[in-house]
This record gives sequence, C-alpha cells and structure tokens, in this order.
Amino acid sequence: MRLFRAGFLVAAAVTVYGAVTGREKAQWIAKPLLMPLLAADVATEGAEMPSTDRTVLIGSLGAATVGDILLIDPDDDRRLIAGASSFAVMQAGYSALWWRMGGRPTAGAVVPRVVAWLGAAGLLRAKAPSVAAPLTAYGVALGTATVLASDPVLEPAAKNIAGVNVPGADPRSRLGLGALLFTVSDGLIVLRRLFARGERARRVTEAAILATYAAAQYLLADPKAHVEPAITAPE
Repeated sequence: MRLFRAGFLVAAAVTVYGAVTGREKAQWIAKPLLMPLLAADVATEGAEMPSTDRTVLIGSLGAATVGDILLIDPDDDRRLIAGASSFAVMQAGYSALWWRMGGRPTAGAVVPRVVAWLGAAGLLRAKAPSVAAPLTAYGVALGTATVLASDPVLEPAAKNIAGVNVPGADPRSRLGLGALLFTVSDGLIVLRRLFARGERARRVTEAAILATYAAAQYLLADPKAHVEPAITAPE
C-alpha cells in the first residue's frame, strides 16, 4: 500500500475513534491530517494525471481540509454552514474532473438523488429552518458531483449491474461506490442534526458519518482513478 494512503487510514481510524468515544482531542490531532495525506498521495502518485487535473484535485482536497476542521464541532450551526460551503467548493472541483473524464448525468443516478434531496430539503425546512437554505444548496453541489462520478462510462470495461459499476481492480470502477458513500455520509449529517438527541446516539452517528466520509474520499481522491488506462499495442 502507498505510504500516504496508509497514513490516511490510520488518521481516519483515530478520527472515528475520537468521535465514537467523545475524545475531541483525538479528532483535532487526526482529522486535519486526512485530506493533506490524500493530497500528498496525489502529488507523489499522480504524475500521469494532466497537470491541471492534478491541481484541481489537490485544491479540492484543500477545501475539504477546511471543511473537516470546521466540522470537528458538528453541533455548532455556524460551523456547519461554513463547513458545507467549503465542501461545496470541493464538490465543484470533483464535478469538473469527472465532467472532463466524460461523466454525464444518467437517469439511474439522478432520480434517486433528486428524491433524496427533496426529502432532505423538506425535513430541514420543517425542523431546522436556520440551516435549511445553505444545506439544501450544498445538496445540489453534492448531487451534481456524485451523479457524474456514478456514470458507468468512466470505466466502460467494468462489470455493470443496474447501471452501476461494480468496484474492481481499476480504481475508476470504484468512483461510483465512492459517490454512494459520500451521499450516505452527508445524508447521515442531516439525520444526526434533526433526530439524534442522546449523547450516545450523536456519537455513534458522528462515527458513522466520518467512517463513510473517509471511505468515500479514499476512493474518490485516488489519482489512479483519474488517469486514462494505457493502451497496449497488439503483439
């Protein structure tokens, strides 16, 4: 395994541990390291990426770092809104990358996300109007990026079931799974904000949010997933 991605997994484990146990100090130590470690991997392993794409990916991870730090305290609505703004910048960068790779909206990816977005927007408007508008706007950025990442054309050689690529050896085939995990993670943020009341419930939900988020970023930010496969000349 590549060094910086291994370091990311360690930092992610510490971050999730800090969330589920309520040890905020552990999160302050480990969480800000997550995206810089992935960015370092992009810088060292992304030589085959076009330089512009590599810069966009590193910049997107920089925006995510700001969001990660802001959301160490997820119960502060001002930090939640600011964090969502940072992640919207990240999602815009991801969208640009996947559009350049040929990703386009498909009905199979759009429909369930629109339904989920409308449901989340309705819940936020009814139960948390103070954060409804910015989080609903962020949902558009999230949905756009994850729809493009879910387009099977990004890895046409991958096995496909119901319009979704099955993750395989090619990192590009894992982008759809990463998009799904990111959607789940952000959906859990809404559920936590609206329904998690007890301290234990909030910790467990936050740990689930962080675990799915880390898994999503691990798959989506792999520079090997943003490189066209080499064409082997026939012998």
